[in-house]
Amino acid sequence: MSNTTDSALWTAFIHVIQQDVQPAVGCTEPIALALASAIAASYLPAKAERIEARVSPNLMKNGMGVTVPGTGMVGLPIAAAVGALGGDPDGGLEVLKNLSSQQVAEAKAMLERGDVRVDMQAGDEILFAEATLYLGEQWACVTIAGGHTQVVRIVINGNVLFELAPESPSEQVACRAHDCLKQATARQVYQFATQVPFEQIAFILQAAKLNGALSQEGLTGNYGLHIGASLMRQRGRGLLVKDLLSDIMIRSAAASDARMGGALLPAMSNSGSGNQGIAATMPVVVVAEHVGASEEELARALILSHLMAIYIHSQLPTLSALCAATTAAMGAAAGMAWLLEPRYEPVALAIGSMIGDISGIICDGAANSCAMKVSTSVSAAYKAVLMALDSSGVTGNEGIVADDVDQSIANLCALACGAMRQTDSQIIEIMARKCHCD
Repeated sequence: MSNTTDSALWTAFIHVIQQDVQPAVGCTEPIALALASAIAASYLPAKAERIEARVSPNLMKNGMGVTVPGTGMVGLPIAAAVGALGGDPDGGLEVLKNLSSQQVAEAKAMLERGDVRVDMQAGDEILFAEATLYLGEQWACVTIAGGHTQVVRIVINGNVLFELAPESPSEQVACRAHDCLKQATARQVYQFATQVPFEQIAFILQAAKLNGALSQEGLTGNYGLHIGASLMRQRGRGLLVKDLLSDIMIRSAAASDARMGGALLPAMSNSGSGNQGIAATMPVVVVAEHVGASEEELARALILSHLMAIYIHSQLPTLSALCAATTAAMGAAAGMAWLLEPRYEPVALAIGSMIGDISGIICDGAANSCAMKVSTSVSAAYKAVLMALDSSGVTGNEGIVADDVDQSIANLCALACGAMRQTDSQIIEIMARKCHCD
């Protein structure tokens, strides 16, 4: 590959990372609905009196059981209400960052009056959230689709104010940048992360700062299933040894506990998910601290982790039956392996072993239990790294794993895009019965 081609690819990689690794407050599926509500509210002269929302089945699945930040409540109705009454329409994934207790109280009162309704919208769009806010005879409707912050339509009192053109310039830029992943290889991701000038990737250190603070919050507060704090206490009882593996599990799970339990601190997300961002960040941070890595070494390991996670996830549907914390942790395996032995071979071997190990974990909606899947995924990542350091790993003769890591990744993603679609439908059907969603 020529230097010119390298330069173009690396520029595209940086654009993709900056687009897909962003701060987010709360689970990004209910946040997408909250953002639609907040934007719609900005077009009304006063507070909305009533909200009607529609979401795709996958967004319903990921919004049913997760705590909305600052509210102490779970579900999409409260997300729609607080978005309308206290959301920042320009806040993106941090739309609820500045919620006040008064706004939360007003939103809860709105729910108690029965003025918020959220229904499932069947269709081909996997990620879809639409909020219609009413104030007397006036109304505003905002539709988000295709991405957690991508507004595709705004209608005010029946007049179409905005509609995203299929070939809009911003969409073309984003597509061109992500197209680079279709032709890229895991080795090229590795070469970029280890060779790109440090000053071009120093921004990724913010991921360590944000997710590290979220982890500390999870250890000190009472969030979700408080898995990280529980494991810490059991370590104090002598039931869990204090070592690198337990540190990785505890600090990663604690960040997910806080994020899923409604903490108002932002997570640095990956591919539209805070849990994926946590899984791609915290194991790398823990290992970097253990080996005394420099700031530049930490940044390169984080870039390798996050970009590898994006590279794998780019071959998956936006939302699917495959737990994406597992694929994000494959990125973490790459980052940890490089910190411990800076060669490509252990990185590829560790990813392949993870595909042979935890590829069957399903996503049954965003919930407090996601922290358990994060802890499982990151512990599997470290196990795969330890095997790789000993030149051991799942071989191409076993299951869906191939001798080439890119083919192994393609095989895993083919399952999510194909056979696991039925699994996803079955999960949504089970969850819909639980909440009586139509």
